[in-house]
Amino acid sequence: MKWITRERVKVDRVACPWLIKKFIDPKAEFLFVPREEVLEVADREGAIPFDVPGVELGHHGGKCSFEALLARYEIDDPAVHLLAKIVHGADVEQDLFGRPKAPGLEAIAEGFRLWALKMITRS
Repeated sequence: MKWITRERVKVDRVACPWLIKKFIDPKAEFLFVPREEVLEVADREGAIPFDVPGVELGHHGGKCSFEALLARYEIDDPAVHLLAKIVHGADVEQDLFGRPKAPGLEAIAEGFRLWALKMITRS
């Protein structure tokens, strides 16, 4: 199955593909496109959109997309639920859980994003 989200990944858009590959769809393919093209490309490619405003697998009720995936696919692994609290803290302005590792995850994800931008501009 194809999955699609916005380009220029941040915390949620780094964590969600990991969750999808490990617990939902081991053969998943990911598309990262400009925000304004996500739904159009999703329709054309038959891809499932995530971490995009207005879709089922996005932010709802103060929760992040990682949490939406956990709920939708009924993932009950306690370790993954703990990770969800860390992802939430790193991704959502209102850190409901106060996990001390959340700022570290946010810094790592930002580093990935900056590295990817650097690689793109070298091409």
